[in-house]
Amino acid sequence: MKIKMWKMGEPKPYLAMFVVQLIYSGLTLLSKAVFNRGMNTFVFIFYRQVIGAVILVPLAFILQKEVSVSLSFSTFCKIFVSSFFGVTLSLNMQAIALVYTSATLAAAIVNSLPASTFFFAVLLRMEKVNIRTKCGVTKIASVFLCLVGVATLAFYKGPQLRIAHHHYYNHHEDHFSSTKRWVLGSLLLFLSVIIWSLWLVIQAQILKSYPAKLKFTSLQCLSSSIQSFCIAIAFERDIEQWKLGWDMKLLAVVYCGTLVTGLIYYLQAWAIQKRGPVFPAMWNPLSFVIATTGSIFLLGEPLRLGSVLGGIVLIISLYSVLWAKSKEEVSHHQNCLPIKECAEVKTEGSSMEPHSNTNDLFKNVH
Repeated sequence: MKIKMWKMGEPKPYLAMFVVQLIYSGLTLLSKAVFNRGMNTFVFIFYRQVIGAVILVPLAFILQKEVSVSLSFSTFCKIFVSSFFGVTLSLNMQAIALVYTSATLAAAIVNSLPASTFFFAVLLRMEKVNIRTKCGVTKIASVFLCLVGVATLAFYKGPQLRIAHHHYYNHHEDHFSSTKRWVLGSLLLFLSVIIWSLWLVIQAQILKSYPAKLKFTSLQCLSSSIQSFCIAIAFERDIEQWKLGWDMKLLAVVYCGTLVTGLIYYLQAWAIQKRGPVFPAMWNPLSFVIATTGSIFLLGEPLRLGSVLGGIVLIISLYSVLWAKSKEEVSHHQNCLPIKECAEVKTEGSSMEPHSNTNDLFKNVH
């Protein structure tokens, strides 16, 4: 029996997500570097968000001035609230956790995003799961694999894998020896991912009522910058912590504000509208590989066996969800094809392109 392959669709969403993961890897490494140098996490998040807002807000009104999409007060409140949880709170939790852990673990634990997103999609009835089918069992198993991977990252550091000489390891010796801080950081990272996944699902719904992606992104960034300032000024009153010089701190803030806060949020919103809320998460393993390599050779962080094992389990969990979804999409498309067309596909062995509705990974599959 020949295996039928269906076309991936337009390549732009895939290229966009590849760029997103490259930028995310730089974000993790630069953030960890400046936190190691003593930069306050709350101040850092505020600066990156306000730079992103300064760039995005004018661009939104210039490039989409002809886009007539009304913004109701209700929609604005939804954007503001979702920005607080999905952007402001999630980013601050990730920053604190990055101080307690490592760049490798931060990049690895993000791979739990698809399983947690699927979980919330089921709760909100945006996704159906049939435990009597192979795909349904696979998706349920991926959630348990996700929990196993997170537990491995949090509670098992394991021996150090000596790949390269760590020039700066002595600087982090006390940090990595603190098991309590490591566990707390791991749990904070996982909690931030849970909030992030819920934000992805909610964002997909808000985009239906306010489809102006660039304006939507700029409003989120502007809301987050205001919220981040309130948090930063509440926790950090030392004026010295707010000063930026011509050093790595300024580079990290500008990099994150322009590329991460500005470009990534827009690309994600665009990809979500094109391919659904799970699609951006399927590229996370690429960021894990890049960030792990950079943390070893650039930051001098040790590579732990627990981080590798936990990362692998989370990657398996990630692709288990995606495999099950792709199988259901193809099955749904085959059931929707006319009998004559199905016969032609079987005899000719031609490639099969999925129905346009199945491109959204969170559409109900019957």
